[in-house]
Amino acid sequence: MNQRNGKRTGARAGGRAGAVALLLAGGMLLTACGGSGSSDGSTAADKRSGARPPQGATGGGQPAPDSVAPEEGRQPEESGDTARPDVAAPDYLSTFALDVDTASYGYARSTLGDGALPDPVNIRPEEFVNSFRQGYQRPKGNGFSVSVDGARTGEGSGASDWSLVRVGLATKAAPPDSERPPAAITFVVDISGSMAGPGRLGLVKQSLNILADELRDDDSVSLVTFSDEAETRLPMTRLKGNRNKIRDAVDEMDPAQSTNVEAGIKRGYEESVKGHRKGVNNRVVLLSDALANTGDTNADSILKRIDSARREYGITLFGVGVGSDYGDAFMERLTNRGDGHTTYVGDEEQARKVFVDQLPAHIELTARDAKAQVAFDRKTVEQFRLIGYENRKVADEDFRDDSVDGGEVGPGHTVTALYAVRLREGASGTVAEATVRWLDPKTRKAYEESGSVRTGAIDGDLWGGAPQRLQVAAVAAYFADTLRGGDLPGTPALGELASRATKLAGETDDGAVRKLATAIGQADALRNGTEPEAGGDTGEGEIG
Repeated sequence: MNQRNGKRTGARAGGRAGAVALLLAGGMLLTACGGSGSSDGSTAADKRSGARPPQGATGGGQPAPDSVAPEEGRQPEESGDTARPDVAAPDYLSTFALDVDTASYGYARSTLGDGALPDPVNIRPEEFVNSFRQGYQRPKGNGFSVSVDGARTGEGSGASDWSLVRVGLATKAAPPDSERPPAAITFVVDISGSMAGPGRLGLVKQSLNILADELRDDDSVSLVTFSDEAETRLPMTRLKGNRNKIRDAVDEMDPAQSTNVEAGIKRGYEESVKGHRKGVNNRVVLLSDALANTGDTNADSILKRIDSARREYGITLFGVGVGSDYGDAFMERLTNRGDGHTTYVGDEEQARKVFVDQLPAHIELTARDAKAQVAFDRKTVEQFRLIGYENRKVADEDFRDDSVDGGEVGPGHTVTALYAVRLREGASGTVAEATVRWLDPKTRKAYEESGSVRTGAIDGDLWGGAPQRLQVAAVAAYFADTLRGGDLPGTPALGELASRATKLAGETDDGAVRKLATAIGQADALRNGTEPEAGGDTGEGEIG
């Protein structure tokens, strides 16, 4: 089941047993494609779901076709492969809600820095990949650009017949701070006993004091704290003339008792509704270690209680995780259901990056309910596997159903989906077409943008001349898959991955890639029983 919206997955009843079996066995969607395609140049997805040809990779989006209902009794095209007649032809579409979270990577690095391997349950490969700059061309307008490229995994990888295909989506860069719309932010701060440890409430106070200095005079903030109960420390207050008042309210926060996240979020949304301002970015920001132990501890039911405020007022939830013991899965579920996203901070440098450098991307919205659908061509593709996004899956037929929840994306964000793809021997032609669909945050009008890639564009060797940012994305994905015990084709050993990351860090002069190399080295040492490097870095989510 799609954990994001509680609706059905892309598996259709009555003929998908083979695909489900593969999903259970491999932990990911692994699809075999076969047969003939169209002779008129259109992709299978064009015929099946009404998609137009690609509009190019630099526009702000084209008006989308009307939402279409799934066709009753729709059957896959006939396959040219011989197969058992009682086994349905496999699917060749991959559909998912967009994700800009980075907390899984940040928390994994923090855990490694503390000398322990992260829990595989908390590893989400897409959040590792989305933590790094990708260098995609930005759209000229409000919307997305779509870039699709790839490379062969290489003869020495043990999977020479596999390639990596990268689908990259990017929004226009955030405007200068002086040009962004005002913000009305309600901070909901966990002051439970578990927040007393290092890198928790003290870091939250530092973060909020940074914001008190950096927010504009026309911005507004309110402050809610919670332990066993919730309390409003500061109603919605304009920054102008009140910065010291805000700092005083922050400084008075002290650790208390239990962790009643339900009470905190409920009060936070109440305060956000009271202080709601038209024409500004209204946001609830939850700062917590997410170790809920009092009240309702189910993310879905917590968000259900404030559903009307969330929908009527368009208030979104941004989760900021802290602490070495952190409820990563709970925080991610909360923000997914709250139409937002999550990140993780572990020191003042990272707090400044999140709350100052990346603030517009975290509090503004470029797109609501954004989804992507990638259609692979059966004539060229034998198998494909989406890396990650397990809890973002959307039914293929729900791609253009705008009542089905998608992801929320801000300015300056990039979203990357990596696929392991096995091409047919001697294949030539289109490999995949990717389409992103989103709603304008103000008008709720739907837009789409598409891009495609052909076999000739993914013939190069991944490690022997492919774009550096594609290599970085591959290292991050392979690292995540290794940490969670996956079997991704072509995955190098951790030692080799660390060496590749170190080389890429030098070539790109990117500190985030250097920290990735350190984290991989720490994981390799821990797995081999040797002494890992001390003093790991905290999360390094990248915008851009």
